[in-house]
Amino acid sequence: MDLNVRGMDTVVLGGDTRAAIQVASLLDSGAIVTVIAPSATATIEDLADRGLITWLHRDVAPDDLRDADLVIKAQAQGATEDRILTQGLVTLVGGGPGDPGLVTIAGREAIESADVIVTDRLVPLAALAWARSDAEIIDVAKIPGGRSTSQDEINRLLIEHAKSGRHVVRFKGGDNFVFGRGGEEILACADAGIRTRVVPGVSSAIAAPAMAGIPITHRGMTQGFTVISGHVPPGHPESTLDYAALAASGTTIVVLMGVRTLSAICAALVEGGLDPTTPAAVVADGAMPSQKVVRATVATIDDAASTAGIGAPAVAVIGEVADVPGLA
Repeated sequence: MDLNVRGMDTVVLGGDTRAAIQVASLLDSGAIVTVIAPSATATIEDLADRGLITWLHRDVAPDDLRDADLVIKAQAQGATEDRILTQGLVTLVGGGPGDPGLVTIAGREAIESADVIVTDRLVPLAALAWARSDAEIIDVAKIPGGRSTSQDEINRLLIEHAKSGRHVVRFKGGDNFVFGRGGEEILACADAGIRTRVVPGVSSAIAAPAMAGIPITHRGMTQGFTVISGHVPPGHPESTLDYAALAASGTTIVVLMGVRTLSAICAALVEGGLDPTTPAAVVADGAMPSQKVVRATVATIDDAASTAGIGAPAVAVIGEVADVPGLA
């Protein structure tokens, strides 16, 4: 098949040999297959008995097609594809930290099959070359201190295009569920009756330190890590973090979106009891050719990063792992 159907819910109408050929092709392509036919060939019956497909022993009814991503009619003169989605679909794709080589295979396949791609500033832009030539690409970038698209507008775009029966990919840097507001987008789609799928991405919280040779866990040194948002500083009315508890946690602390607030965060951790000589590092533009790494201590890392001209996007790592001998 020319259409990328991996992970999609597909319905084959008919149970003859031509239908069986379509079923086999769909299964090879990674689709989830349902056959609707009063009777079927032994091959289809066998696939259903083995749990590889679902066979509904009846004539097709409108409700049978409601949740299908793709419907294929197997007819006596040959099989034809209905390439229009019977219901829109929104796929959240995490793009990883910036290198298109770190986008998952499932993420690439979603981009290749998308009718519409709603994309952010920090995605690996080269990955958009995988999109079909007729795919619509909508830029909803949020630039710090500059142009921004509201989350309500982003939700509206996802729903509007999916309701027209299109496959919409929401493409974001990192992972959509790690400070990416993916949960809000899933809920908005659910409220609108739009089906969704999630393709996880490589989170910059792990990838950026790794690209700098920093393991956020290390045997004999730390048994866990905590990822926090630096979007608002300690003491801000919207901050829900207990910095004294973080300081005493004994875990590596990874700060995302914290370039502007790093000084206040480090001060709060030291005030909460963290040793001011604790190693710290900042990794900017992780996994990109422009990657830059600065190492210091929790008491001096903000000054070191400022002197080095570090800007967003950057990931801060606070803990002994930021200075593991032989890995730095």
